[in-house]
Amino acid sequence: MQIQAAILNAPNGRFQIDTVELDPPAEGEVLVKLAASGVCRSDWRVAIGTAPKPMPMIAGHEGAGIVEAIGPGVAGLTPGDHVAFIWAPACGDCYYCNGGKPNLCATFTQLLATGLQADGKSRIRWRGEPVHILAGLGAFAEYAVVRAESCLPIRRDIPLELAAVTGCAVATGVGAAMNTAAVKPGASVAVFGVGGVGLNIIQGARLCGAHPIIAVDADEAKLTLAGEFGATHSLPSDGAAISRIQALSGGRGADYVFEAAGLPALQEVAFRALRPGGQLTLVGTAPDDSVTALPAAKITRSELCIRGSFYGSCHPRRDIPRLLNLYAAGKLKLRELITRTYRLEQINEAYADLVQGKLARGVIVF
Repeated sequence: MQIQAAILNAPNGRFQIDTVELDPPAEGEVLVKLAASGVCRSDWRVAIGTAPKPMPMIAGHEGAGIVEAIGPGVAGLTPGDHVAFIWAPACGDCYYCNGGKPNLCATFTQLLATGLQADGKSRIRWRGEPVHILAGLGAFAEYAVVRAESCLPIRRDIPLELAAVTGCAVATGVGAAMNTAAVKPGASVAVFGVGGVGLNIIQGARLCGAHPIIAVDADEAKLTLAGEFGATHSLPSDGAAISRIQALSGGRGADYVFEAAGLPALQEVAFRALRPGGQLTLVGTAPDDSVTALPAAKITRSELCIRGSFYGSCHPRRDIPRLLNLYAAGKLKLRELITRTYRLEQINEAYADLVQGKLARGVIVF
């Protein structure tokens, strides 16, 4: 079938809208009609080459839609199902899946890196050539053929544009607070960088019962929004931020600090906001070739813990339905996260807005 898609043909920061040929789903695969796809900075890193991927490629890893058809051997999914995409699917049987860390699944980590399907082929052709897909999804297209493991059936009363952002930004941010860091009630929290993921770290900390919750960002509008998501204090990211965090946390520094922008320089600043014995969780993905410099002696002498958080350390099939239930119960903000929606042909405008700091989350609606 012929569909419209946003194609990356070179790491030049430009998406090209064009017609591609999409094959039907093969063994273990599902055809999904996209309803919405989130505008995430991880895709931008691919677009500008700081996260190198094979091209031509269809990016987009934060999506939701409706199952159109299933391939042979698919169980648990039927046409008409509403699904959210899981961009880090799990095989359920590798060392990491059996150890309770499905977000690190070895089987799919290796497969998804190829940008191809399990048989080593692509289901998409552009100008006669095979096209790769990001995270096994390629959600910047009207339709996608994906592995069944990447599709999570969800309740039908949740708008699909909200389900789309739940599958990445929300699961990553809330999961970083609740799963990776396991924030304790009454603990002090500081979040550096309050874009889409940072806002969700804040509401994850709120759900954990943290206090105070301190948002740090250079953008005043984002700091205002952080208050709506649960921040008790908002600080500009200037030279006084560390001393003010210390003043708000008994003079010690925060129990838990999160960095959500993926900037090595900001990670180094966030480290300074920790109290002795505190924990720094790095959630934002830095460029692949970057290095963060931290004082090793202080880490030892102050018993500081530094952790990475990938996909919020979540179990997607357990956690995403829980997040949607929290939204339905009025305990989790999703609609407020979306600053603006776009059409597929506006994707370059959407990423320009993201880079300029105009978005908490943008969503492409098909």
